[in-house]
Amino acid sequence: MSSHNRILYWFRNDLRLHDNPGFTAACNEALQVLPVYILDPKQFRDIPRLGIRKTGIFRASFLLECIADLRASLRARGADLIIRVGDPARILADMAEEIDATAVYASKEVTVEETDVESALSKRLKPLNIDIELFWGSTLYHIRDLPFGIAKLPDVFTQFRNSVEKKTQVRDLDPAPDQVRMPGDIDAGELPSLSKLGYTEALQTDVRAAVPFRGGETIALDRLNHYLWASDRIRTYKETRNGMLGEAYSSKFSAWLAHGCLSPRLVYHEVKRYERERVANDSTYWLIFELIWRDFFRFVALRFGSRLFKPSGIKHDLQKKWVHDLDLFQRWASGNTGIPFIDANMRELNATGFMSNRGRQNVGSFLVKDLGIDWTWGAAYFESLLVDYDPCSNWGNWNYVAGVGNDPREDRYFNIYSQATRYDEQGDFVKHWLPELSNVPANKVHLVSQLDSQQLTSYGVTLGSTYPLPVLNPSKWLKR
Repeated sequence: MSSHNRILYWFRNDLRLHDNPGFTAACNEALQVLPVYILDPKQFRDIPRLGIRKTGIFRASFLLECIADLRASLRARGADLIIRVGDPARILADMAEEIDATAVYASKEVTVEETDVESALSKRLKPLNIDIELFWGSTLYHIRDLPFGIAKLPDVFTQFRNSVEKKTQVRDLDPAPDQVRMPGDIDAGELPSLSKLGYTEALQTDVRAAVPFRGGETIALDRLNHYLWASDRIRTYKETRNGMLGEAYSSKFSAWLAHGCLSPRLVYHEVKRYERERVANDSTYWLIFELIWRDFFRFVALRFGSRLFKPSGIKHDLQKKWVHDLDLFQRWASGNTGIPFIDANMRELNATGFMSNRGRQNVGSFLVKDLGIDWTWGAAYFESLLVDYDPCSNWGNWNYVAGVGNDPREDRYFNIYSQATRYDEQGDFVKHWLPELSNVPANKVHLVSQLDSQQLTSYGVTLGSTYPLPVLNPSKWLKR
């Protein structure tokens, strides 16, 4: 039975109608619901010191596709999505007052920028006597179902996983509403273009990209269906997930999960159905295992708050000193370090907004452990470029790589050469992104800077001109 006349539903990183607890509740509890999305200019600002924007063009473009898809789904259900650009707290409070809403419903976020907006909105709604209700919907396991309070969250992932797997059930899905009753006479607003948001460059699509990512719930559900049911790729996920080339080696769900186009619970329930109807093996379990990692980072972010974003990390380690060498950082960022495995991964990121998990671990370790550069610069660079950026997973993983996370393994160090020869044995990945090295034999390409001038000439490589000189001597990796 409806207890509200009108609810304003504020969409955030939950850009879907399936399994969306807050939106389903709003539709069930109110006679009318006003769905709203606000683009906050703060999220598109420049970070002048690093020469990047907080949200780069790949992620901005993906986000606009997600919003457009959500708007189309709402229109198909007799409603619309109201779109505005500006300060979310002010716009939402004004709009809630204008339509005479009794409450604002939204999904709950955990990181500092998002929770600051929640607080600002709450303050503005109080004098208007409008309730705000936030719904937990971003994780596989619901926060209220955890077998411990957040203050008692285990430091070690394995302990967390063992505990939730034994004691916590994944909840059932919230059904998508069939129709949405919306108050009339409100200007829906335009979905701004990239140039309206201040992007001067054109969005380039690189033909070498592993996945032509497009945003939105419709495509997310297609990808889920394709990866599990149509192609059976999940059957071998554990063996292929460290791949580097192509779209089939891993699920590639992360961009849709990050924007909330895909519910982790839906992925879980579909995997369980796949296990019943086709096969249950290490691979099907491993996909769920990765979703549990994603949960862990979200709960870690909730527990440690703003520490996640500071150079001293969640360990609050003030002993570690970081280098702030912008030129060296730019060489890393642009994929010009002279270390082929690092450069290929960075160039893939710069050209497509995507990088494999294996690549991320390596370029992160290289920046922090080999170059000694402030890890928060690397995290900010990833935030700008990655289409699948999620604050908890990104900053949480960088805390781990930098050794300032709550990680039992003190010194995680990646030997870049042994990683390269293990995960790109034939050099296919490196040559895909560094065509200037395409004539170098597979067994020499990862150490191209160690070759003599005669060899380099025969492979058509000139160090310092066609390919950069290395920023450090790679022979250190041969000794370890």
